[in-house]
Amino acid sequence: MTSAFKTPFALTVLASCLFAAGAAMAGTPNDPATLASIRNSAMQSDWAYERLADLTDLVGPRLSGSPGAAAAVEQVAAAMRKLGAKVTLQPVKVPHWVRGIETAELVDYTGRPAGITQKIVLTALGGSGATPAQGLTAPVLVVRSFEELKAKAAQVKGAIVLLDVAFDQELADRGHAGEAYGPGAGFRYAGPKFAAEMGAAAALVRSVGGANFRIPHTGATGLVDGKRIPAAAITTEDVLLLDRLLARGPVKMHLTLTPQNLPDADSFNVIADWPGSDKADEVVIVSGHLDSWDLATGANDDGTGVAGAMGVIETLRKLDLHPRRTIRMIAWANEENGTRGGKAYFEANKNLLDKHFAAIESDSGGGRPFGLISSITPPMVKYFAPLRTALTPIGAGVFERRDIAGAADTGPLERAGVPVFEPLVDSSAYFNYHHTAADTLDKVSTLELKRHVAVLTSLTWFLANMEQPIGRVGVHGNED
Repeated sequence: MTSAFKTPFALTVLASCLFAAGAAMAGTPNDPATLASIRNSAMQSDWAYERLADLTDLVGPRLSGSPGAAAAVEQVAAAMRKLGAKVTLQPVKVPHWVRGIETAELVDYTGRPAGITQKIVLTALGGSGATPAQGLTAPVLVVRSFEELKAKAAQVKGAIVLLDVAFDQELADRGHAGEAYGPGAGFRYAGPKFAAEMGAAAALVRSVGGANFRIPHTGATGLVDGKRIPAAAITTEDVLLLDRLLARGPVKMHLTLTPQNLPDADSFNVIADWPGSDKADEVVIVSGHLDSWDLATGANDDGTGVAGAMGVIETLRKLDLHPRRTIRMIAWANEENGTRGGKAYFEANKNLLDKHFAAIESDSGGGRPFGLISSITPPMVKYFAPLRTALTPIGAGVFERRDIAGAADTGPLERAGVPVFEPLVDSSAYFNYHHTAADTLDKVSTLELKRHVAVLTSLTWFLANMEQPIGRVGVHGNED
């Protein structure tokens, strides 16, 4: 019904209903006034952005095992202690991979003028093996599926195999960035391993991401000791160049990669508890991952997630709000190339899962949050109506239920039955910068980070004070 048809009597009845609904909740921790104060306080604060600036500008890149990763642990722990949270550093053994020289050039192709070579822009993938110090030269073979890789087994041996799967930016633009990312990311992780098993000299993957400004996007591989061939991501523009040259005839590349795979290093999950009252033994996790790739400062991936989770406790402290259940902020170690932090937490708490009421993970960048994703059971959705109402004024009232939320670090908890929540974020531009040298603080909007904190704090508080037990979600198997 439009406003043109609303009579004064109808408006009076509507107002009475809204007042009655509010009065029914008044006096509870999740009453409308409290939820509104949380939302409004978060929207007026720059605290999380200041912590993000500390993390990105003062520490910088934070790949597992690096000095930056260690400095980030201390920085976040100190900030949480200053808020009065109870801080625990949970030890985690993490991979320690170090990037070296990374160059490539096309040294032979049909129609090449004498003395001409062409530079290829690339970056090594996590876990990559090394070429000889002087590099290697081999023919380039392009494949576009695992089936084609298998079918061309005879050509793979001794070749530099290029795994070419395009990122579908149009799909990302229409709200399906995860689906656009998945195919290329799967190729990036598994393709080099399969190519190594088939005798390839090296493996290249098309960068998984949008904004084709000749910037390579790194990422993890499934390469293992004893079969670590050189592996790198190359830019979309250079893939297209190779496609055109290969249409003319054979192409040879000279490739030099000198990364090192060092022994596992010591790191930590940063755990900060804001204690509960009558249900203090029950826990609501709010989290992001602290590590980043080494090419940039990880402002979107996942500095915003960590800063947003930290902002939850800062907002509640400022308002002097204390939940019934304990709120546990976690800055996870080693999400990018191993998820060791999430696995370590699960192993340490697998006998206490009945005390984990819910877990929130934010790892989709700093775009505008439209609302929430959750893996709660369908009958529970109706209980979140007050939260949706509280978030609607900032345009974040969407609530999307899924069978599996699918976050990385909370994955083991979710597969064991703990309900998982994530912010529903506009990720249409996220993969422009993801895993690249361009993931820097200037890409993060202060307004959207405020919205991010408002969503995370409102959700965390709501969960920490719910009267209704959520119940266990479907069990999806154990962590491998």
